[in-house]
Amino acid sequence: MRTGVPIVPLSVVGAEEIYPLVGNVPSLARLLGVPYVPITPTFPLLGPLGLVPLPSKWLMEFGEPIRTDEYDAGAADDPMLVFDVTDQVRETIQSTLYRLLIDRGGAFG
Repeated sequence: MRTGVPIVPLSVVGAEEIYPLVGNVPSLARLLGVPYVPITPTFPLLGPLGLVPLPSKWLMEFGEPIRTDEYDAGAADDPMLVFDVTDQVRETIQSTLYRLLIDRGGAFG
């Protein structure tokens, strides 16, 4: 909001299915210094082969830009205004996600 650039909502369906998460090992992640160590149906059981992503159908849709140039630079310090704008972005993405999920059908088909 301070810079006046538009916010372009992006909805992505399918990316979460390339590595279906069965579990996580937070203690190993901390030890390795990585955000998380995923346990998937194929990793670590298949070793490096288990890191090959599953084929899945992705749908991506950019929403209409949400203008922020109509606010002055100090508007970014107004928590209620920031909440309203972020809520608008969140609602736009969520409604698009619902529609894309219906349009897509099955995850791997």
